[in-house]
Amino acid sequence: MHEIAGWRAWLEAFVCEQCDWSYLLPPGSPAQRCPNCFQTMLAPLEGDLSKVAYNRPPELVIPARLPPELLQQRLHDFTRGIPFAPRDLTAANLHGRMRQGYLPLWLVDGDVGALWQAEAGFNYQVVSHQDRYAQGGWASQEVKEARIRWEPRLGRLARRYHNLPAPALEEEASLARRLGAYQLPAAVAYEPSLLSESFVRLPNRPPDNAWPDAIPSFQATAAQECQQAAGADHWREFRWSPEYGNLNWTQLLRPVYTTYYLADAGRPVVVLINGQTGQVSGPRRASMKRARWATLLILGLAVVIAVFSLLLALVSILEPRLLTASGAGLVLAMAIGLLAFLPLIIAWQFNHRS
Repeated sequence: MHEIAGWRAWLEAFVCEQCDWSYLLPPGSPAQRCPNCFQTMLAPLEGDLSKVAYNRPPELVIPARLPPELLQQRLHDFTRGIPFAPRDLTAANLHGRMRQGYLPLWLVDGDVGALWQAEAGFNYQVVSHQDRYAQGGWASQEVKEARIRWEPRLGRLARRYHNLPAPALEEEASLARRLGAYQLPAAVAYEPSLLSESFVRLPNRPPDNAWPDAIPSFQATAAQECQQAAGADHWREFRWSPEYGNLNWTQLLRPVYTTYYLADAGRPVVVLINGQTGQVSGPRRASMKRARWATLLILGLAVVIAVFSLLLALVSILEPRLLTASGAGLVLAMAIGLLAFLPLIIAWQFNHRS
């Protein structure tokens, strides 16, 4: 257990040896499976902890404040509409196994000095007149046409920008597709109490590596300010030659819930929930095992009907009137036998589409 500077809390560091995700947990947390893959137990993180990325503390946190009824509804919606769903896939199981945590995002402050140039666009209107023939005579009508006047602009910029985002995780793009966007203005100042009973995912992308992804945020912010300073309605071809200094890196923590259900082979299938919006993401898989059992039951029914029809055929030697019933039974058995493979087809098609 270590008291980490800036976090104002005693925290323990762990790592998953299966997926290589590392975490901070409150002291005394019970032994637990990795909240990312749910396959192995977390192991203490060894080595020089001063070099781990958490030595840059969080500045802001987006609180996890999903209404319980909304969370329950989203989990229920996730489990609906799956043909031959795994027996373990229920909203109750997903909720009972759910873990609350936070995903990091770098925030960088920095001084910027630059010469810039751009094309500023200003709206204006051109008034003209058109003659129209209506109601037996000609009439002149005023027409206003909106246009843009483009003018070159250049200048010098010296600013300090605060809390511009950059990815702190190698998996950021994948997580963004699954969880959707977070509303960053909802963040509040970090307080250690917000981490109670929650895991914190440690960054695996150091600031030096994340810096190229922060530069577009600096440029977009500078371009917006230059447009405002120029009083332009439109802005294009912004170019600058920036020099950066006094960079300061902190973290923004974003809420996430993780849970899982067991597939046919007993392997956990991970489900992620955006802790701010409630967006649920994870593989929705039909159980081929249940589909096979359904196929076998239907085939068994077809066999029973076929055997009974054959017995009727034997009895029809003594009672010819039963021959028609025997033939109808054999046709029915063949039809049911062909339909027996429908569960496998439905399950395979659903899994293929999803």
